[in-house]
Amino acid sequence: MRSALAMARRGLGSCWPNPSVGCVVVKDGRVVGRAVTAPGGRPHAEPQALAMAGEAARGATAYVTLEPCSHHGHTAPCADAMIAACVARVVIATLDPDPRVNGAGVARMREAGIIVDVGTLEAEAREICAGFATRIMQGRPLVTLKLASTLDGRIATRSGESQWITAEPARKAAHALRGQNDAVMVGVGTVLADDPELTCRIDGFKPVPMVRVVADSHVRTPLMSKLVSGAATTPTWLLTCNGADPARRQAMEGAGVTLITVERSEMGVDLEGALQALAQRGITRLLVEGGASLASALLRDDLVDRLVWFHAPGVMGADGWPAAQAYGVSKLGDMKRFTPHDRRAVGDDLMSEYRRAA
Repeated sequence: MRSALAMARRGLGSCWPNPSVGCVVVKDGRVVGRAVTAPGGRPHAEPQALAMAGEAARGATAYVTLEPCSHHGHTAPCADAMIAACVARVVIATLDPDPRVNGAGVARMREAGIIVDVGTLEAEAREICAGFATRIMQGRPLVTLKLASTLDGRIATRSGESQWITAEPARKAAHALRGQNDAVMVGVGTVLADDPELTCRIDGFKPVPMVRVVADSHVRTPLMSKLVSGAATTPTWLLTCNGADPARRQAMEGAGVTLITVERSEMGVDLEGALQALAQRGITRLLVEGGASLASALLRDDLVDRLVWFHAPGVMGADGWPAAQAYGVSKLGDMKRFTPHDRRAVGDDLMSEYRRAA
């Protein structure tokens, strides 16, 4: 199962809208088949692993990180594939949160005479499929807010200089974080200030292009920006609102940018509606990289599930721009709190990970 989980982790960010699933088939103490959900979500891990095993799957044990599906979608049910392969036992880490499955796959295999065990290393498996579960159960992607600042929480000098607060090892770790997510999102202010590419620039790390998302209610993203220039080859989506200049909308669409119209809020696009729109398009794991206005809006609306903070060993003082702008905290009880999950040095910088507080 640990091998299956390791394979599932490697598939994160590449198989949306489906979850990343690992499957290992074992016969007489020897691995005869193994696979992870293919880029783009199909084929699923189970039929690939069973095909690799061939006749050796008969009487074997299959270890799967997520319950094999039991419904017909673009592919036949994976539970049926297990039955057809005549495996003797299936060990499942966690049940599928999709109400179309959720125990039905287990029941179907048991009815066919397969021994099914559920719950092996369940916590690790649930962590891997958290994005898929959030999309199914809450109708939005799992949101990770990434910030990079000085020790006192400053992301840029008063003049706007921000590249680079953290050093190369931390920036490489940030690219790896992009690779584990389906899409990366920034506000239009970040686009205007930094003209980012928002790609995962680690060779071979991410087999499918990163979806770049910009919260841009008035379509202010420059047509000559790196995002628009690369939209023909790398998916680029603008979250915008009604009332934006029709000519600019048309120019964006002509450049290959996808415009997604959502409701307007006081601070720009309605973020809850925007996240729902991304989920409807299949996004399960969303990395948000700024800027300060977008970060504060997400925190205010309680839409941050995970927080990854890179701290550089420097102090800028109140002259610098804060990592998050004011969002209405007047009492300590109003402050958003997170539970520490991990902390490690990345070169001279510190990378801290937090989870939504229970």
